Amino acid sequence: MIELLGIPVIETERLRLRGPKLADFDIWADCAASERSRFIGGPMDRGLAWRSFCHLTGHWVHRGFSTFIFADKATDSPYGMAGPWFPEGWPEPEIGWTVWATQAEGKGYAYEAARAARAWAYASLGWQTAISLIMPNNLRSQALAGRMDCSRDGDFLHATYGAMQVWRHPSPEQLQ
Repeated sequence: MIELLGIPVIETERLRLRGPKLADFDIWADCAASERSRFIGGPMDRGLAWRSFCHLTGHWVHRGFSTFIFADKATDSPYGMAGPWFPEGWPEPEIGWTVWATQAEGKGYAYEAARAARAWAYASLGWQTAISLIMPNNLRSQALAGRMDCSRDGDFLHATYGAMQVWRHPSPEQLQ
């Protein structure tokens, strides 16, 4: 197996943000097959979950950045993904997040990971702004965007996913 080199590892108080590993796939596939994935293109079968998972790796190769897998610092068990994302068809670079593991919900892990990933995108990629695209009924992600000091900045109509809310992240200067 080939391991992608050069993907940074970011450590927070409780988490390690790292590149995807094959061992992460089953946890992602379980999430993707469940109703929990309804805001990110699911539910989907394992074949589509595999394609989706491989988008993470391909994004690192072709864009030089992607969402990180955030994992428990002590056990390396993956809890979800968070970080910079800019697939074809997106209006601007995004900071995205998804909690995969049900036992990780409601513990602030997505907030911790998204903040660290946003700081990395601003410092390492030189981003001056970012958005998060959130489905109108995804109240938990909207609450997280608010906790990250994002503000509503219009709407975006995606050809596949439909209507999405644009949440604008504060600039690096606004965060200081």
